[in-house]
Amino acid sequence: MLDLSLRKPDEIVKRICERLRTERLALQMTQADVAARAGISSNTVSNLEAGRNVGFENLVRVAMVLGRSQELEALFLPKLDSLEDIFRYENSAKRHRVKRRFDNA
Repeated sequence: MLDLSLRKPDEIVKRICERLRTERLALQMTQADVAARAGISSNTVSNLEAGRNVGFENLVRVAMVLGRSQELEALFLPKLDSLEDIFRYENSAKRHRVKRRFDNA
């Protein structure tokens, strides 16, 4: 797997957009086909493939149409390599509130 940690955000966006277009073409779908199935405009699909600012929900809709929603669902899953990681994750999942500080100033 390619490590993108040293890339700039715009480079990552460009790669994702290129892959999205490649996937659409591999499925022999036009932008209009994807748009109709996703419930968005063809212009939105075009903007998404060009890396222009498009809402995240639209990306999710297109990913679903292309059969790739599992990859999005896997984003930010916890890295649980040990029991300690599991316990830390479970404890962080509990709701924590920050106590307000009252200054007498």
